[in-house]
Amino acid sequence: MIPTREGPLWLSAIRDAFSRRVVAWETSAHADADLVLSSLEYALTSREVAPGELVHHADHGTQYTSIKLTTRLVRVGIQASMGSVGDSFDNALAENLWILVKTECIRGRTFATRAEANLALFEYIDGFYNPRRIQNRLGYLSPIEFEEKHYADQAAAEPVNMKPRQPTLTS
Repeated sequence: MIPTREGPLWLSAIRDAFSRRVVAWETSAHADADLVLSSLEYALTSREVAPGELVHHADHGTQYTSIKLTTRLVRVGIQASMGSVGDSFDNALAENLWILVKTECIRGRTFATRAEANLALFEYIDGFYNPRRIQNRLGYLSPIEFEEKHYADQAAAEPVNMKPRQPTLTS
């Protein structure tokens, strides 16, 4: 929850566990299933998703246990996963992002408007966190740099042309 003089602003973010990149985020005056669905739809349009490849991990908030969200996850072939009730360690990747947003972006401020808070989030997530915030677990690269390096390394790898093994005839 991000405090503003207009009332709370809620952030829903989807983070790639491999690169730690925030692939989608949305805000709303309400912490409901529509907010989470909005960020999910944004993530689906920003990444190629094959059914069965992804897991959506969340806590037990009503917005994550809603029929709306679980139905959409099933339709696109994303497995839903939930941690233990009241155990922030089960959702450490998300909790880590919330701490970073609070300490590096919000820093105890109350924004005048939700629009002002949205701009601060945009500048932080899209202007700093994804492109420039280096992370130890990513080899001191930012999430975008890490992804770019990963794809460049994959492209540079020699394709392996293995011939099928021929049976050996023995007498």
